[in-house]
Amino acid sequence: MKQKAYARAGVDIDLGNRVKSSLPRLLASTHRPEVLEKVGGFGGLFALDTRKYRQPVLVSSVDGVGTKLKIAFAMNRHDTIGADLVNHCVNDIAVLGAEPLFFLDYLGTGKLQPDVFAQIIRGFARACAENRCALIGGETAQMPGFYQPGEYDVSGTIVGVVEKSRMLNGRKTIRRGDAVIGIASSGLHTNGYSLARKIFFEDLRLKPSSRLPGLRNTLGDELLKVHVSYGPLVQALLKRFNKGSRRAVRAFAHITGGGFIDNIPRVLPPDRDVVVRKGSWEILPIFRLIAERGSVAEEELYQVFNMGIGMVAITAADVAQPVLKFIRSHGHRAWAIGEVITGTGRVRLE
Repeated sequence: MKQKAYARAGVDIDLGNRVKSSLPRLLASTHRPEVLEKVGGFGGLFALDTRKYRQPVLVSSVDGVGTKLKIAFAMNRHDTIGADLVNHCVNDIAVLGAEPLFFLDYLGTGKLQPDVFAQIIRGFARACAENRCALIGGETAQMPGFYQPGEYDVSGTIVGVVEKSRMLNGRKTIRRGDAVIGIASSGLHTNGYSLARKIFFEDLRLKPSSRLPGLRNTLGDELLKVHVSYGPLVQALLKRFNKGSRRAVRAFAHITGGGFIDNIPRVLPPDRDVVVRKGSWEILPIFRLIAERGSVAEEELYQVFNMGIGMVAITAADVAQPVLKFIRSHGHRAWAIGEVITGTGRVRLE
């Protein structure tokens, strides 16, 4: 059979259709009753049950996974990238108290590789199911000549909902003396990879298969550890500690690009600072290696990387210990890492 002209130009529509034919089965695990129709229409349909809310506020976020993709390319391992993206987006809306409703993905590549596509989509589906978030649609673009061979880019959009009266706003609720709790990350999550790659692969001339003292896995496996989702934990904390008009849990800060220095101030009142006590939590070996071998100034480390803390919770001081106990009972490591003081809306590392 003669190859079609578009396929000869690098875009194989028939291949794309065959690959996408497996999507309904993969996405079945992410189904929610509010989803209308099947994936494949011009738009995803989601019927929000407004009876559950007095004043529902939709919360949305869009993101990618940055140059972490370069590690996936180098290792030819693509099963973690989709989960990274979903979990990152879930965390971004969780800080407002929002429950994720649905997720849409975008995948752009030069040449569609069915196995790679399947690995990525399985990651999307797995993380959506774990976060009770429906995967209702997306776009796969074949763009020959636009990407390097074997490379692709992914991005995603999430939409969630929160009752307006329950929405978190630290700028209004955080008080002097409040406790700062750090919840453990799995590693770099999805930020700081450009610097980490330069240190490990350019300056030190290591390979993804390299093994380093302190790491249980290869360097590549360590760098591909999946971004933790804190969404279910956040919902459980709010249900347990923010009852009625009580706001014992004041705010959350997702420690992504910008680290502690830039992310925590996003939820602070202009007349409050947060003191973060270095050494009050377990620094993961990967960050110790970056600090020791990368010649990066300490303050920059805390502005580029999460340093082992993926989410920060700010709570009333009298519930700090019960909150810590609750977080640990849900399988997350956590520590009291600081407190709120009078200031000008910034983070102090001490």
